[in-house]
Amino acid sequence: MELSSELSTVVKLDVRPRTVGQKAYIEAIEKYDIVFGIGPAGTGKTYLAVAEAVAGLKNKLYNRIILVRPAVEAGESLGFLPGDIRAKVDPYLRPVYDALHDMLPADKIKKMMELSVIEIVPLAFMRGRTLNNSFAILDEAQNTTVPQMKMFLTRIGEGSKAVVTGDVTQIDLDRKRLSGLIAIQKILRNISDVKFCYLTDKDVVRHRLVKDIIRAFERYEEGRR
Repeated sequence: MELSSELSTVVKLDVRPRTVGQKAYIEAIEKYDIVFGIGPAGTGKTYLAVAEAVAGLKNKLYNRIILVRPAVEAGESLGFLPGDIRAKVDPYLRPVYDALHDMLPADKIKKMMELSVIEIVPLAFMRGRTLNNSFAILDEAQNTTVPQMKMFLTRIGEGSKAVVTGDVTQIDLDRKRLSGLIAIQKILRNISDVKFCYLTDKDVVRHRLVKDIIRAFERYEEGRR
């Protein structure tokens, strides 16, 4: 399958940064092989990463896109679930599907998924793999444990890029478990080739009220400390 020529006619890419923070985030993705996008809902963390992945595939920089999410509600023990696994985990992966559908027609997504050019998988299925020449995105990373974060980052092989996105104010893990997204900021702080980008309520691009809601919750949380 000659993807680059086919993609050039179907990719609906007119994705541009709408804030200073988003611009810095995109520039980091294009420059660094491992990038963390950390910030509140509505800042375009996942959407912009998917756009960069699709552009990279179109321009032959990568051979495939791997979109990964922890399925916290499913207990991440997905290998032991009976029946159709995809049907069980799709609800947890829906947000990454939504971003893809904004950039590619449904029939092309289906075709590329059948060929494993695009993979959308639960984090639990990544163990033991090596991702070469791939653009990998770990979404909702605040819901990874420290071992899971390590497992994902050590999957990255030659010619690959990884973008990790998350919001540390929306952790669904048991309170006794440390979020991998919180821990990794300290663990990797001295590695200069890893880039951390922090988006704020100033970068929110959803409904105008979303920004006000985020700020209201921040004030509420500060008052409880």
